[in-house]
Amino acid sequence: MLFRDHFGHHFDFDRFWTRAVDLFHEMADSRLGLKPGVFELLDLLDEKKLPRAIATSSRHQDVKHHLAFHALEQRFSAVVAHGDYERGKPHPDPFLKAAACLGVEPEFCLALEDSHNGIRSASSAGMMTIMVPDLLPPTEEIRGLCMHVAPDLHTVGSMLRAIR
Repeated sequence: MLFRDHFGHHFDFDRFWTRAVDLFHEMADSRLGLKPGVFELLDLLDEKKLPRAIATSSRHQDVKHHLAFHALEQRFSAVVAHGDYERGKPHPDPFLKAAACLGVEPEFCLALEDSHNGIRSASSAGMMTIMVPDLLPPTEEIRGLCMHVAPDLHTVGSMLRAIR
């Protein structure tokens, strides 16, 4: 094991890992931010009576924790998380599973994503895809897979309001 090779035979990896996970959760709890416009977008989806799902690589318990932190548990029709599909992003499986849970054909789904692999996944599932960048800006490849790159969720809401 690399840690023992580096730190010596007596290195307690289990103790280290437990503490690292605890610190990660403490940090995540103190910095669980939302993208600006998320509540307004969810209100608009409610108003239009549109179902919505989360398709994520995260574990169910982490998603539930994050949703509860922001009182969003009841705002999604389905949550598709790690373990619910065979192959993760960039494969289409998470988004195909989410569409199936909603009872909507993938080509009638709008996928909002912030990651490159998420865009690849949603696009290969046949969904209309909008990137709302977070850490990485879109590349030319990613722009080619999206119907639009939006600077924020307020812009996505404006786009949806324009649809009659």
